[in-house]
Amino acid sequence: METNEARPFKQILVPTDFGESSERAVALAVDLATKYGAALTLLHTCEIPVTPYAGAYGAAMDFLTPVRAAAQTRLDQALAELRTRFPKADGVLCVGSPWQEIEQRIAATHADLVVMGTHGRRGVNRMLLGSVAEKIVRTSTVPVLTVH
Repeated sequence: METNEARPFKQILVPTDFGESSERAVALAVDLATKYGAALTLLHTCEIPVTPYAGAYGAAMDFLTPVRAAAQTRLDQALAELRTRFPKADGVLCVGSPWQEIEQRIAATHADLVVMGTHGRRGVNRMLLGSVAEKIVRTSTVPVLTVH
């Protein structure tokens, strides 16, 4: 193995929505992490639905707790499966805007590569739903490898 300074990737960040394209991105990230001796962090970000105005559902409703619990359970399952292929993988759950959380996690983990799935939406669907992958490709300070 080459010295640490010669390794092209030391920390790979893999944002996931647990879909098929994310699974393909995880598989590719595992191959790269194994080849280059890099660390790998699996990241999932959950968003809380935005209400049209304050108090729309009353003050007593707690949206965050069940959403976060379900997301953590799913992340734990994905991380357990990932660790069968890459035992040193780490997992992080964030709450907020996915593209902003990915950008923050790039800095926090000192990631030097992001590997993420893309749904490949086009036209109106892309315009209405946006593209987290596209936003990261445009704003990231590190290379981003997208997997369809």
